[in-house]
Amino acid sequence: MSVRAGVPLAGLTTLGVGGPADVLVTAGDEAEVLAAVREADAAGAPLLVLGGGSNVVVADEGFPGTVVRVASRGVVEEPSPDGGVRLVVQAGEPWDELVTRAVQRGLAGLECLAGIPGSVGATPVQNVGAYGQEVAESISSLRVLDRHDDAARELTPAECGFRYRGSVLKDDDRFVVLAVSFDLVASPQSGPVRYAELARRLGVEVGGRAPLDDVRAAVLELRRIKGMVLDAEDPDTRSAGSFFTNPVLSRRQADALPTGAPRFPQADGRVKVPAAWLIEAAGVGRGHGNGAARVSSKHTLALTNTGGATTAELLALAREVRDAVLGRFGVELEVEPVLVGCRLEAATR
Repeated sequence: MSVRAGVPLAGLTTLGVGGPADVLVTAGDEAEVLAAVREADAAGAPLLVLGGGSNVVVADEGFPGTVVRVASRGVVEEPSPDGGVRLVVQAGEPWDELVTRAVQRGLAGLECLAGIPGSVGATPVQNVGAYGQEVAESISSLRVLDRHDDAARELTPAECGFRYRGSVLKDDDRFVVLAVSFDLVASPQSGPVRYAELARRLGVEVGGRAPLDDVRAAVLELRRIKGMVLDAEDPDTRSAGSFFTNPVLSRRQADALPTGAPRFPQADGRVKVPAAWLIEAAGVGRGHGNGAARVSSKHTLALTNTGGATTAELLALAREVRDAVLGRFGVELEVEPVLVGCRLEAATR
């Protein structure tokens, strides 16, 4: 376990913004994670649990408490009850390495989530998803520390309350993820490809299947085109990925949008609309911005730090984008990354 004081958090996030932590603890295994969290709780210190830092925006003032950086590693493979394969993965494992491992082992269920930065433990918090696939579909359980009673225990998927880009873990900081169990299918072929753009890239019909390697490669190619694969040479990748979630609207709200707006009907009768389309249609184009914080030049859903941006500048840009969409369409976009010590001021209607 490593303990340091006053470490800037900018270097531990993909956005590259954020001031110092009072104390930064790097925990190399589950026992160290438990010890670090319990010590902070016993001292009454504010606590931030940090993984790969890919979905977090930290205030310029930093974090006035203890940051526990989860660096635990390890993957255990065992049979799953349904005849497939269960992977029990420590929270600090890099996510894309896990996806690569699954594809190479011929295990289907995670292939559309290739190239997403961050750690395994963060994926259930956001119910990470892309190209028609979500981690909730493959998660069989979570091992967590329940800070209410200081006990390590298992959470079922039902207890996780998974929803579109969220879960009960995102709602508050009661649970600290220690390990995630995934039930995958032993198959050289992917699950049904649900995302039209990916299906076209693969040359299959929506609902068709393709070799796992091909799906992973196609997803990485699409993400790279959009600046969504980390690349030190590409400033567009200095982001938190999608900064806004795709709004899910009532039928009445969706019908009020222009005829050309893409619409994706949901099982509950509501309609999902791409936030990127709304942003561009509201007049905010790629590369928009006057300073170091800019809309990505490749994809309007990402806000980037082109070098030296502050959190305040980034949030000012986010407000501008949100307010443009609200003013044009009456739809208020919701922020996807976790805001630590900062907030997006409420929109004025």
